[in-house]
Amino acid sequence: MTRDTLSLWIGWTSTVVLLATLLAQIYRQWRIGKADEVSPALFVGQCIASAGFLTYSVLVGSVVFIVSNALILAIALAGEVVRRILMRRTGK
Repeated sequence: MTRDTLSLWIGWTSTVVLLATLLAQIYRQWRIGKADEVSPALFVGQCIASAGFLTYSVLVGSVVFIVSNALILAIALAGEVVRRILMRRTGK
């Protein structure tokens, strides 16, 4: 296995693990039906950081990071939408 192949494998594997973790958290919130235990700063901060990392990734030209950060940003936005829906449902 070449160094380039190994680095791509590590990058994509790490992306899948991180995305699965974030999706599991959002699913858990939805299943439980409440979001009061999740700080609003979590998803807002994640969106800001992901947008910055996405911009950086585009400037650097790393396909793994461009795709990863775009998906992480999308999941962060979805997480914030779910948090807001659940907060409205619970009246908080």
